[in-house]
Amino acid sequence: MSARGPRRPFQGWRHAGPAIAAGVLFGVLMAPSTAAAQRIENQTAVFAALDKVTARISRLEAPLGKQEAFAALKVTARVCYTRPPTEPPKTSAFVEVDEVALDGSQKRIFSGWMFAESPALNALEHAVFDIWLTDCANPVRGPVSQRGAPPGQGQAAQQGSEQDPLAPRRRVRR
Repeated sequence: MSARGPRRPFQGWRHAGPAIAAGVLFGVLMAPSTAAAQRIENQTAVFAALDKVTARISRLEAPLGKQEAFAALKVTARVCYTRPPTEPPKTSAFVEVDEVALDGSQKRIFSGWMFAESPALNALEHAVFDIWLTDCANPVRGPVSQRGAPPGQGQAAQQGSEQDPLAPRRRVRR
């Protein structure tokens, strides 16, 4: 027995339940939505190309699927995505870069994604040349959702054929 009287077990958690429930509810309601951001497909990838010998930066526009030459490099952009102006910027492109040797043979020196918002993350760093993505141009069409269907078309098709299984249903009383 202590000087204050008999010891009782801690009972603070009994009153903490409603506070914890309120905190969890607040966290769920205030969490960012998991909706996929829309992306825009473009027909042209725009690069900045640095020749380290002359210290000259050139603008290089590469249409998708076509090789564009910059000195001894051939740049091929496969896809280029941006976001609408209302979204945070995110410009990305899948790029392949080949180096042409003096004997005419080509060697793949880069194949991967480049991001305009962080050019140092995945830029091509060559002994003589640097290439990084700056922008995309010539949009193919409006925003495309991550699943590939333009927004609004999927909902219209669903309303005509079947209802969304996750949508709340109206209860019929009998």
